[in-house]
Amino acid sequence: MARSGAVEQRDEAGPDRLTSKEYEKELRKLHVEMVKLQEWVKQERLKVCIVFEGRDGAGKGGSIKAITERVSPRVFRVVALPAPTEREKSQMHAQRYVAHFPAAGEIVIFDRSWYNRAGVERVMGFCTDKEVRHFLDMVPAFENAMVDSGILLVKYWLEVSEEEQTRRLQERIDDGRKLWKLSPMDLLSYSRWYDYSGARDEMFAATDTKVAPWWVVRSDDKRRARLNCIRHLLSLIPYKDVTRPGKVKLPERQKPGGYRESTHPFNYVPEKY
Repeated sequence: MARSGAVEQRDEAGPDRLTSKEYEKELRKLHVEMVKLQEWVKQERLKVCIVFEGRDGAGKGGSIKAITERVSPRVFRVVALPAPTEREKSQMHAQRYVAHFPAAGEIVIFDRSWYNRAGVERVMGFCTDKEVRHFLDMVPAFENAMVDSGILLVKYWLEVSEEEQTRRLQERIDDGRKLWKLSPMDLLSYSRWYDYSGARDEMFAATDTKVAPWWVVRSDDKRRARLNCIRHLLSLIPYKDVTRPGKVKLPERQKPGGYRESTHPFNYVPEKY
């Protein structure tokens, strides 16, 4: 993809979507590699920061879940901050995010980040044009400072088509399990597709740098997007397999000795299934 800020749309006549069986098979392989990466990050005391951005319904949450579902939450931390408080609004914009940056041996994943200023805050009128201009001007230096401090910074933009976004948001409306994913802000932002497109293009033009490039994930096919994203992430961080060598064997359990089973009247959960 050219670094001009324009994002190429996915060809709707592309390959068929992956089946569940194909997806799970590939995901299992990648999860094994993610565990190896985790152990390497711990051993080498690396600091990794991963940013996920994209429109509502682009698949950020599902991609983050696919990355983290088989690794330790003590190493992988997901940060999804709520709307800023009045106190936080008076701070430097990126200040509340800095507190969540990774320490040695950690991987922090931001489900939306300081780039809120260039996206939702701008489009929804929560900040001024002057504040947006200042943000876009200062971000490259801010991210250079992150990298200079030893943080490995990876930025992903999940690109979803108009048609697929509509389908996913309508699915949230129709599925009671997903209603929590749909806020009044999502509905309002949905109507401003081209405002978001323009904001995205300006954000890329200003912040897609050699030090901290944006990586675009085509996300109309969620399964392919997750696999491609994990595989790409693994390719960006050189790691070695430092997991325990050989096959792990369980030790023998101790003998019961004088232990007797308890006669306490435990309150068991009713077994209806």
